[in-house]
Amino acid sequence: MTGARDWQGTVGRSWAAEWRRTDASFAELTPHLLALIATQPGECIVDVGCGAGELSIALADARPNASVVGIDISADLIDAASARTDLPNLTFEQADATQWQPRQRPDLYVSRHGVMFFPDPPQAFSHLARVAAPHARIVFSCFRKAVDNAWVVGLAELLPAGDVPVAQPFPPGPFAFADPDHVRRCMAGWRDHTFTPVDFRYVAGQGDDPVGEALALFRRIGPAAPALRDLPQNERSGLERRLQDLVEAHLEGGRVVFPAAAWLVTASSDHRNG
Repeated sequence: MTGARDWQGTVGRSWAAEWRRTDASFAELTPHLLALIATQPGECIVDVGCGAGELSIALADARPNASVVGIDISADLIDAASARTDLPNLTFEQADATQWQPRQRPDLYVSRHGVMFFPDPPQAFSHLARVAAPHARIVFSCFRKAVDNAWVVGLAELLPAGDVPVAQPFPPGPFAFADPDHVRRCMAGWRDHTFTPVDFRYVAGQGDDPVGEALALFRRIGPAAPALRDLPQNERSGLERRLQDLVEAHLEGGRVVFPAAAWLVTASSDHRNG
């Protein structure tokens, strides 16, 4: 499981260092998300779990008359996002979305894979609805089932068996929002949910050395990264060889790509009273 503490520590630092590769990995999903966001009104937009800021920057550029705020719990990611742009209608803030108090009530929340890590999702979504403008909207993407995302299945199969996680009613993590019924239960304060499936290719590596790019990504990001960091040298060497075999098996047309599956989710706030 990946929680807030991880994003404030090693995970957040890794994503901040690898933002070019992580943005590239979502290159075939992001246009679908932006197209759906474009159908939604909004003049005060908040990007929840903004990461290194790609979505925030795209929205601020597309809507110069809107105010866009990107929030993330990781100081490293906020630093990376802030260094990428000087758009006058865009700001980034280090903040915990479960407690954040906006200076102006948002009328549109967006997120690219940034809302699956709340320790108490009903509390978090209820809070976001409560501090929003009446009739606010939310649009976000999240992974569907792990079995439908070949990159994570392939990486998990390379790893030694781990401990069985302790059962939690709302366990955070990349695939925490795979089940629409569970998402509805999580989204206290929101109604009229829609779920649109999107199949895309997760781009792990491209450019002059796509295999090397994919290896560099998976050494820092994803389920193999902790093992490569923590395993003894003799076990780590074997994992490196298996990882290279996996990456080379998915080299296609000059890119390393894996089948991937996401939901695009929309909902409306129940908050109406100003």
